[in-house]
Amino acid sequence: MQSYNLIAVLNESGEKILFCKRRRDPYQGLFNLIGGKIEPGEAGLDAAYRELWEETSITKDDISLTHLMDFVYRLDDCMVEVYIGKLNKPVSVQGEENELFWSGMNHDFFDQTRYAGEGNMGHIMEHLRMARKKLGI
Repeated sequence: MQSYNLIAVLNESGEKILFCKRRRDPYQGLFNLIGGKIEPGEAGLDAAYRELWEETSITKDDISLTHLMDFVYRLDDCMVEVYIGKLNKPVSVQGEENELFWSGMNHDFFDQTRYAGEGNMGHIMEHLRMARKKLGI
């Protein structure tokens, strides 16, 4: 089964979330969380930190990630691990793969004309809102 990750990065105040605008398929032109492929034999959390650094220049020293949820697509032989974290200091994000931007939290993340994932972005954001108090973010 091929595994991927998505990482929900909140800014240091917890008021904004980092998105990318995808430059290629799947979901070209749509907004998505940061993430990528988990390599064979790679631990999920290690892959999340690696992808985060590769796509944004955010390091393990800048953020502590928590495994929030998984999506398993049995017919596609695919799994997506979702992580969440809040920056512990202001960080300048930079990446070449996709356009990066900070977004407010009050959007219709279920809007499939704007957000990747067939409605999963809305589902992730609802769980993120519920988990914030438990995670202290």
